[in-house]
Amino acid sequence: MSKTLSPTVTALQRFTALDIFRGLTVCFMIIVNTSGNGATTYWPLKHADWNGFTPTDLVFPSFLFAVGNALSFVQKRWGTMKQSEVLLKIFKRTALIFLVGYLMYWFPFFKLDAESHLILSPISHTRIMGVLQRIALCYGITALLVYYLGTKKTVWVGVISLLAYWVLLLVFGEQGAEFTKTGNAVLRLDTWLLGTNHLYGGEGFPFDPEGLLSTLPALFNVIAGFAVGHFLQKQKSKSYEGLAKLLLAGIGLLLLAYCWDSWMPVNKKLWTSSYAVLTVGLDCLLLSVIIYFTDFLGKTKGTHFFIIAGRNPLFIYLMSELGVTLMWLVKIGNESVFSWLYNHIFSMAGDYFGAFLFAVWWMLTCWFVGYLLDKKNIYIKL
Repeated sequence: MSKTLSPTVTALQRFTALDIFRGLTVCFMIIVNTSGNGATTYWPLKHADWNGFTPTDLVFPSFLFAVGNALSFVQKRWGTMKQSEVLLKIFKRTALIFLVGYLMYWFPFFKLDAESHLILSPISHTRIMGVLQRIALCYGITALLVYYLGTKKTVWVGVISLLAYWVLLLVFGEQGAEFTKTGNAVLRLDTWLLGTNHLYGGEGFPFDPEGLLSTLPALFNVIAGFAVGHFLQKQKSKSYEGLAKLLLAGIGLLLLAYCWDSWMPVNKKLWTSSYAVLTVGLDCLLLSVIIYFTDFLGKTKGTHFFIIAGRNPLFIYLMSELGVTLMWLVKIGNESVFSWLYNHIFSMAGDYFGAFLFAVWWMLTCWFVGYLLDKKNIYIKL
């Protein structure tokens, strides 16, 4: 983890629309991750149970799309660097993000045993894969592809990854149950390689929605984000033609995802190829709308809120997750701080609206830390 002190915004954040896109994504991610009460959460702020799609299912792929956007700016510096320097940066950042993600799930590293003795939390039961781990792997693989193959060939690799994943699910999944909760190849591979003790348990059984095999189609989200960022930088000035191309690409991908859904259902937890295509299409449309309002209409009022969040996105996300963990650990009487805040303060606004207000409050709290960092020109890079 490093921090940059600079009087100006770094090259990675100089494209306003992409800053806004990143900030919007991280703010929404915190909101959907920290409902005050999971049982009374509005349905748009919940993931689809299995097949299907909700607004929440757009959040993580958008984060990956934004990672690709940022990579398109970094790539421009590689031409002035030695190969060893480029590779060191790629591998170092990949390892750092993966390690931080792993430690985040292991945190707080200690727990109380049956006799109230403080003992080390067993690594044998720590989740290995996760959000930051997927970001790390997708970033590292895409960066290497871009460096050695260039933009066009990397895009083709992204397309091939979608088709290859489709085939792998069909071939190695349980016959007739390839896209079910317990018959899919993602679960089978993760169980074989990692073991059930290292998988996410939030589905009611050991299954990791950020599994190893499903990282393959997620590459497409990062590669597409890179390709879009590369395309936007090639536009020397505001161009309706460029904007139209981005819109048409988004619409075309949505149509493809709709058709593909008949054979391979849209599913976030399996990260099906149709889901990857759908989310990239939506991201292209969303980014087009942001560009139209900010660059063509000049309407930037209120956008600085998201720009601030977009300048330290990974750090703000990490802080939000660790902060929630601490709120669950620290007690007020017999209740965790998290439960106490919801039950005694936010629930007064109603079960559902109170749970939503809790999530917004926590997002604003994390945003404020980002604001203080931005005010001091501190940009923390993972």
